[in-house]
Amino acid sequence: MSPTVSVVMPVYNVQAFVGEAIESVLAQRYTDFELILVNDCSTDNSLKICQQVQDRRVRIVQHKVNKGLAAARNTGVRHAIGKYVAFLDSDDKWHPDKLARHVEHLDRHPLVGISFSRSAFMEHDGIPTNFYQMPQLSDIDAAHLLCRNPVGNGSAPVIRRETLNAIRFHIRDSEGLQSCYFDESFRQSEDIECWLRIVATTSWLMAGIPEPLTYYRLNPAGLSADVNKQLASWERMITKARLFAPKVLKQHERHARGYQLRYLARQSIRSGNGKMAVHMVNRALIHAPQILLKETGRTLTTLGAAYLLWLLPKPLYQACEQLGQEIIGRRQRQRIAKDGVKGSLISQ
Repeated sequence: MSPTVSVVMPVYNVQAFVGEAIESVLAQRYTDFELILVNDCSTDNSLKICQQVQDRRVRIVQHKVNKGLAAARNTGVRHAIGKYVAFLDSDDKWHPDKLARHVEHLDRHPLVGISFSRSAFMEHDGIPTNFYQMPQLSDIDAAHLLCRNPVGNGSAPVIRRETLNAIRFHIRDSEGLQSCYFDESFRQSEDIECWLRIVATTSWLMAGIPEPLTYYRLNPAGLSADVNKQLASWERMITKARLFAPKVLKQHERHARGYQLRYLARQSIRSGNGKMAVHMVNRALIHAPQILLKETGRTLTTLGAAYLLWLLPKPLYQACEQLGQEIIGRRQRQRIAKDGVKGSLISQ
């Protein structure tokens, strides 16, 4: 009998984290799942760690050559047999209630094609930050998705197989004709490009649940660390999106670029690059000054943090940052609690 959920986990040179990621899946309260580990030609001990897992629900699929994250996700989806497909990057992890809550959400809302959760940030060493991604959870259209990407990261969504089939396309490679869902020509921004294609070209809805069920690792060496490459990839996504959502892009592209630049300013702040953070936040305000009115608090916080990081001595900035994060984290926890989430889960 087929499992209800197929969990797809791309694996590439993550020996320090992959075991913990796998354990977070095997520890799920909801047990009707399969876990597909797609080894994208790892050169460290990642594959060996995966092979040591003794659980009948786990399958390992191997690429013959390194193809990248989008291709690994496509391979996983092609091997998946579940009604729902969940994605987990191998340096992140899940709360034990993750799958149970998403299955419940999708079962109760048949028009929702992409279900996602809030995410809690953790440091590179796995220590919780008590800081969260706080996206809009409902009424998400293509314009909102273009500007803010509420899913936030590749470990948050659980998607109906029907929804993925609705945007399926085919490519021919050395192994023949292959079904694809993510654009394998993208090495970054492949997830937001896929979500945007779903929301802009199909009738499926996107909606979130309030619990922070995804633990997202802040990894300075990860794909998101190089903001210039990330911006170039985002611009390439925009170029493609003009083909399938021209009206949305015509109306919202400049605004969306401002939000993206502000996001990259925050990424630069997290990596400690004050000069780049100031450059990105200034560009954001030049491209879309209206973000200062639409999201005054978040924009001013980013602006202030960028300039403080750039101008202050490191110890003084770190003291300011700690105080600011405590204030923001407290407000976020209050907001999550107000949405009905139990305190024990917030403090995980």
